[in-house]
Amino acid sequence: MSTHQPLSLRTALLLTLPPLLWAGNAVVGRLAVGAVPPVALNFARWLLAFALLWPLGRAAWRDRAALRARWPYLSGLGLLGMGSYNALQYLALHTSTPLNVTLIAASSPVWMLGIGAVLYGVHPRRQDLLGAALSLLGVALVIAHGEPERLLALRFSPGDLLMLLAMFSWCLYSWMLARPPASMRAPERPAWGWAEFLSLQMGFGLVWCAAATGVEALVSDAQWHWSPAVFAILAYVAVGPSLIAYYCWGQGVATVGPAIAAFFVNLTPLFAALMSTALLGEAPHWYHAAAFGLIVGGIVISSRKR
Repeated sequence: MSTHQPLSLRTALLLTLPPLLWAGNAVVGRLAVGAVPPVALNFARWLLAFALLWPLGRAAWRDRAALRARWPYLSGLGLLGMGSYNALQYLALHTSTPLNVTLIAASSPVWMLGIGAVLYGVHPRRQDLLGAALSLLGVALVIAHGEPERLLALRFSPGDLLMLLAMFSWCLYSWMLARPPASMRAPERPAWGWAEFLSLQMGFGLVWCAAATGVEALVSDAQWHWSPAVFAILAYVAVGPSLIAYYCWGQGVATVGPAIAAFFVNLTPLFAALMSTALLGEAPHWYHAAAFGLIVGGIVISSRKR
């Protein structure tokens, strides 16, 4: 039986902040193309985030027995949530656009529902499917700029396929957070706070990130080109989409479950479109408001209790 709680205003706010920060991550990831090797950017991002979180999370690393008993789970979280998802996204941005990347991320409710049904026996309800349809309709409205014929001109690149793999990794990560093994549930779970648990995920994830960066150095001639902009990019990706977003996402998923949380990811392309609009100096259009209404409607419908 599910132990997840109904969606509250606080949880809704917690789950709204990550898509906003991830939309910015897609934009700065695109800006980093040509200046920073994509896999190395992912490694640097998590290394900085781990260092910033260390004062709050270091206590968890002292209990070696607890780590030895739970390292497969923690290593899996690190691989999927830090090592795979973000590296694949930065790689995708080399041949795709921030809008395309965030739009593909909007497929997460479908992945979440599918993985939940196949691996965890959580079958979608009618309202889940209706909520997914409404949210995806809102995303399509943003893609088309309110003109359906624009959808026929949409083209996908190799980077888009990499982003699909990234979303599959992210959805597995979210389900692992929501359905941990017995050793990570009370009363067996150690008394780790959010900072300690996230620090452990980052630490194990850094092993995968370092290995991938080594492979990138062997097969790619991409180099770092240091500039004030690169330092600003590193500061943003280490704090915003890493520490803040992962904290909020973890808290939200633990409260309402990954299937409902996934609908909030559909806000990412809307935020990305609004950021692009702001950068171009244009006012928001009617379809932004309509898309927001559809996406929120999907969230409300899917979050209703059985």
